[in-house]
Amino acid sequence: MAKVSNSLILGRVIGDVIDCFTPTVKMCVTYNSNKQVFNGHELFPSGVTSKPRVEVHGGDLRSFFTLVMTDPDVPGPSDPYLREHLHWIVTDIPGTTDSTFGRELVSYEMPRPNIGIHRFVFILFKQKRRQGVAPPVSRDGFNTRSFAEENDLSLPVAVVYFNCQRETAARRR
Repeated sequence: MAKVSNSLILGRVIGDVIDCFTPTVKMCVTYNSNKQVFNGHELFPSGVTSKPRVEVHGGDLRSFFTLVMTDPDVPGPSDPYLREHLHWIVTDIPGTTDSTFGRELVSYEMPRPNIGIHRFVFILFKQKRRQGVAPPVSRDGFNTRSFAEENDLSLPVAVVYFNCQRETAARRR
């Protein structure tokens, strides 16, 4: 697969959330069956209330993946002193399937940014073994790098993120 996307570097996902990596699997994240997530594109909170479908295009049925969704811009992007907030974890996703075949370790929490434009990052890790991932202590103060290390996960195999900001009442109509 190609080298890591420049948009992950420009969007400071690499650096703030993860280290540099080489993608080895394709991941497709889709909300409401028609809104695909592309790096840096904006989605509105009203469009991401339900968990997305996350497809893993790689590996095989004997390989397993862990999906993490996190917000590194808490409480606001200009001073994210509460970085990161965990929104979702699904483990034991077999290769070539989607997140519905995995085990939801932390339930989906819809994005609710209050201040500024937040990045919501989906990180896919390859697991070394099935049922080897433990839940984090808290959603608040989550750290993707520490979580990966504690659960013996390697560097990410795929990452995608979207931007999201608070909606005005007029936009929700």
